[in-house]
Amino acid sequence: MFNTTGRAIIALSSFLIIQSTYAAVIYDSDGNKLDLTGALHSRHYFSDDTTLDGDNTFIRFGFKGQTHITDKLSGFGQWEINVMANHTESGTDAQSGNATRLGYAGLKYGRYGSLDYGRNWGIAYDVESYTDYAPIFNNLTYSGADNFMTGRSTGLLTYRNNGFFDLASGVQFGLQYQGANDATTNTSGRPAIKSNGEGFGLSSGYNFDWGGSIIGAYTTSKRTAAQKELALGAGDNADIWSVGAKYDANQIYLAAVYAETHNLTPIKSLGFANKTIDYDFVAGYLFLSGFKPQIGYFQSKAKDVEGYGDFNLVKYYDVALMYYFNKNMVTYADYKINVLDKNNPVGIAPYSVFGLGLTYHF
Repeated sequence: MFNTTGRAIIALSSFLIIQSTYAAVIYDSDGNKLDLTGALHSRHYFSDDTTLDGDNTFIRFGFKGQTHITDKLSGFGQWEINVMANHTESGTDAQSGNATRLGYAGLKYGRYGSLDYGRNWGIAYDVESYTDYAPIFNNLTYSGADNFMTGRSTGLLTYRNNGFFDLASGVQFGLQYQGANDATTNTSGRPAIKSNGEGFGLSSGYNFDWGGSIIGAYTTSKRTAAQKELALGAGDNADIWSVGAKYDANQIYLAAVYAETHNLTPIKSLGFANKTIDYDFVAGYLFLSGFKPQIGYFQSKAKDVEGYGDFNLVKYYDVALMYYFNKNMVTYADYKINVLDKNNPVGIAPYSVFGLGLTYHF
């Protein structure tokens, strides 16, 4: 059995595993530091959906670096890639799902904040990150890679400031601009669903000293010509506003998110929903023994879709159990209980899926 000190260490480390990436120092000298980050995820899924059922093992790794330039000015950068291990050795990147997740560089100047550019997290994800806690099935609602500024995306110029220039501890805010990624740019190979016109966004939040946090975000982007020609969706702009709140203290984690999107949430390859209403809820408790049960509920309802009316795009419960051996090793079971209507009007499959996994963080 764990002694009291060991339990406390596991409790603290478990939270750190979920909320930050572990790093192994490769180089640290003369104001320059380079870290190796990543994790090996061994996973197997069980589902009636043949596209999900089976092995889903992958490794995710990258580098984070920073350099001291002056007493106040520093530089930083990050690169991260996802490499699947469930395909043949002759499989191409397009077939296997291997992809660069992050790649950006920037400068930070003391209390005036940081500015970076590249492939990074969209600023709308600042809110959705509150409920992105499932060990496997973190599909969420409106958030997705290369979906405007709701997840990881390219061409992002991001300014961030924590502490409001050292005038208000606990305050955080960010501003973001996204360049166009469509048929007129060097990313012309993108499908319309994964494209975007120029856009901007902002987020702002406050962290209380008792463990609570609140946050809000807004983004708006121009829709591309190809997006306007799709069967679903209308209007010149895609936008979202969202708010979130969480409590993260005393081994308890509670979070809720509410959002509304307009011409932003994809409906398969048919186009985008004119409007969605989105709800995310997560609750978990970390026992000192290293076990952490967690439940979540996620729903995204499309409104006034041409020819279809109102219907759910996403509706599921997530039930998970994690066990932390130490700060680097965790095993887990995750069950996504899909409760979409079986007669979904656009043919979104209501499959549930159960997954087992073991992850080594380094």
